[in-house]
Amino acid sequence: MPHTTPQIKKLHALRRESQQDHPKRAVRICCTGCRALGALEVHAAFEEELAAAGLAHTVALIKTGCQGICAGAPVISIDPEGILYIGAKAEDVPEIVRTTLLGGGVVERLCFQGSQGPLPKRMDIPFFAAQKQIVLERCGRIDPARIEAALATGSYEMLEHVLTQMSPQAVIDEVAAAGLRGRGGAGFPAGRKWAATRAVQEEVKYLVCNADEGDPGAFMDRAVVEGDPHAVIEGMLIAAYAIGARHGYVYVRAEYPIAIEHLRIAIAQAKELGLLGENILGTGMNFDLKIKVGAGAFVCGEETALLASLEGKRGQPRPRPPFPAQSGLWGKPTCINNVETLANVAPILRMGGAAYARLGTPSSTGTKIFALAGKVTFTGLVEVPIGITMRQLVNEIGGGVPAGSTFKAAQMGGPSGGCVPAKYMDMPIDYETVKEVGAIMGSGGLIILDNDTCMVDLARYFMEFCAKESCGKCPPCRIGTTRMLEILERICAGQGKPEDIERLEKLGSEVKKNSLCGLGQTAPNPVLTTLRHFRSEYEAHVNEKTCPAGACRSLISFSILPDKCICCGRCVKNCPADCISGQIGKAPARATEQEREKGKVGRPFVIQSALCIKCGACLDVCPADAVVKK
Repeated sequence: MPHTTPQIKKLHALRRESQQDHPKRAVRICCTGCRALGALEVHAAFEEELAAAGLAHTVALIKTGCQGICAGAPVISIDPEGILYIGAKAEDVPEIVRTTLLGGGVVERLCFQGSQGPLPKRMDIPFFAAQKQIVLERCGRIDPARIEAALATGSYEMLEHVLTQMSPQAVIDEVAAAGLRGRGGAGFPAGRKWAATRAVQEEVKYLVCNADEGDPGAFMDRAVVEGDPHAVIEGMLIAAYAIGARHGYVYVRAEYPIAIEHLRIAIAQAKELGLLGENILGTGMNFDLKIKVGAGAFVCGEETALLASLEGKRGQPRPRPPFPAQSGLWGKPTCINNVETLANVAPILRMGGAAYARLGTPSSTGTKIFALAGKVTFTGLVEVPIGITMRQLVNEIGGGVPAGSTFKAAQMGGPSGGCVPAKYMDMPIDYETVKEVGAIMGSGGLIILDNDTCMVDLARYFMEFCAKESCGKCPPCRIGTTRMLEILERICAGQGKPEDIERLEKLGSEVKKNSLCGLGQTAPNPVLTTLRHFRSEYEAHVNEKTCPAGACRSLISFSILPDKCICCGRCVKNCPADCISGQIGKAPARATEQEREKGKVGRPFVIQSALCIKCGACLDVCPADAVVKK
């Protein structure tokens, strides 16, 4: 029989009470990322309208974390009907209450618009239909600031099971059987890392959760911590039990204030219920958990630099070995996993390692969260089985690139990742396959690019980021990234030389081979992959002094076609550089003889190239397509 303690009985009672109080009718509003577009105002409007309609006690109003479809912010879901509204404003709330909560109908204009019309039900929307949510199962469903909501939906059940029915080695074996690989980017098997830390005979060991997430366009870990912090805490508790750690830290960047707030609340609530601290659930396990707020240095995503920062030192990596499992925080054995890895732990134990391993591919099991951003119709957070193709991700889930655009490539793995061109759209996305085309899966950032993207300028942007974020400790990274950036800036400015392309390849190879840590070793990836797949764009910049995508300002020019100009004057009114001349009136080609006699004929407008700052305002406002970019 499982060991039952008074603390466990108390937890069971609270869970039963929470399940009984779990709302049957609920309005759930994303109040994390959606705050930027008025979610809190929408929530306040619902409070007022529900009270006025007499529904305040029968309809639960819940502030949730991210519900996934960020392109539809603010996002509202209504249960048990399963209705999803997107882009709702405070002024829409009375209609929602009147039509849906009182009338049982649907506000179609606020629904997801499919090819055949509005799709009110969340389960019918393509963005959600192809997903397999394991880590994100509770995100967007519960109030992350209430531990009762987490308990009612199964949180900490597996912790109790582990502490009363499993040995530490049995936990490690199950995680290893699941094939769980670190979701922070490197993809190292979590079970092997745990086993290595457990094998070290030391009384003091540490467990660190990496929530630093510095990739531009990536927000997977942030959304999990904001929307379901107890999933991370439970995963840390189970990992700590498995490796024998009594002390833990969550290293989270200062730019994530909502995540920090929700994490602090969750830790305090867990301590109050005896889920953290001394003698957890009466089983004799001790584990304390603290938050370390980082300054946002990208290099601190590297585990040894993160440990240095935790110790109060400058965030710089150190050579390995020894690895953190042998000598980490303050010289003690330390296990470091990222947020998504730890949030997978309880679900793996619940479904069983073998069942989890059947998801994904044989070598890359389970699911992966991607932050879908860039030139795609529906941006947001998606969790899918590893092995899904780029075509499925972009077209089926993301709704494809916007009308009038063409998919060109996807930047995977953040600034130190690589570009995957359109010809690989049917390639399965897993750790090994992505690496073969020069990219990395990374932590899950996925930026979609269309034909308006200059791949040389993109490489310059990411190299600038990496050069600025280099800690400066090792010369290959400190000097190499700077020299590569200088070459890229020269090419984008139209001053490139034929030998620059070969020089970039050689420098990139040396930086990749000789840098101390993962930042330097992967920093050249955007340059090397764009050279590999889009070499013609580099050659056009260098040899022809043109930018095929029309994005590099120094290599483009604007002009107005006189036979198309309708002399409306919109271009001159919107020009910030005052470099356009002409006369407003009827276009000469369209004027009548009478209009010509009365002098009402306009003069086609002309751009003075020497004064033009190449902002493109004239192109954006011209109603006759008379402005052309070369």
